[in-house]
Formats: sequence, structure tokens, C-alpha cells
Amino acid sequence: MTSTHAGALLRHFADLRNGTHGEIAILREDKEKLFAATVELLDPGAHQALTELNEDLLLGTGTIAASGLTRSPDGGMAAVWALTWKEQNIAGISPVLIRAHYGRGFHHPHLSGATVGEWPLNVFTAEQAMEELPTMRAIIAADLHNLVFQADYRIVPATMNAVPG
Repeated sequence: MTSTHAGALLRHFADLRNGTHGEIAILREDKEKLFAATVELLDPGAHQALTELNEDLLLGTGTIAASGLTRSPDGGMAAVWALTWKEQNIAGISPVLIRAHYGRGFHHPHLSGATVGEWPLNVFTAEQAMEELPTMRAIIAADLHNLVFQADYRIVPATMNAVPG
């Protein structure tokens, strides 16, 4: 039995091997339709991951905003879920992000964060979208870590208000 993590990578590699996306889409237009559906499927997991981070480390002080599907400057498509909070705004640094994007020159979509690079995004069912929850948690945890280095540890309210567990 293949782990969900390996399954996501195998779907990614199969797309590259076969020149398709989701085993069926060959044309850009069809791939964009699949991506639009993927964004909707990812929404609950993206909100869950950001809500967990907000509650656990930002002590509920953050605000989550979702852009919905947009056209990116390169002619591709993107959707962003952003977590902002007072200390981050004061520091003038990026929010913590989950970004699903399908760049114009990409073979298929990817996930990234504000400071964290590309992860293949080959999601076609609600179950596969929820299997990405650990990846989204890792992306935003790494983002917060990197943002602390851009500012300092005081941007994390739990660091200032809680005793380490």
C-alpha cells in the first residue's frame, strides 16, 4: 500500500511522464478547469491548517482571508489563503500563506508559501485534498519559522505569552 505522501508524488510524476494532468487533461484550458476545482477542494483544509496555527501560536489573534481563484500576472492562475496578525503587520513582513498556483509555463499546479518553495499539487478529489493537510501544515510552519528570522520571535504571541510545553 502506498502512503498518501508517496501517492501525491506518484500522481505528480505520472503527469510528467504522460504529459497530462489528472490522467485526462492535455490542453491548458482543461488543466485550468481541473485547477479551479482543486482550489475549491483545498479550501477546507487550508482554512483548517491556518486556523490551527492561529489558535496554537497566534493565540487566536490572526485573521484568515482567502483570495479565491485569480489570474496571476504571468497569465496563470492562483489562489491564496493568508493569515495576518498584528505583530506581523507591525514588522512589515509577509503573512503566512498557502498558495495554490498554476503558472503559465507550468505543466501542472503547485502549492507554496510566502517563503517556502514548490510542492506538486495533483488533487482531484476531496479525499486527496484532505491528504494535503500535513503538507499545508508543513508549509505554514516553515513560513512562520522563516518569518521569525525576517523579524524576530516576538512576532509569535504564544512565545511571549505562554510557558513552553
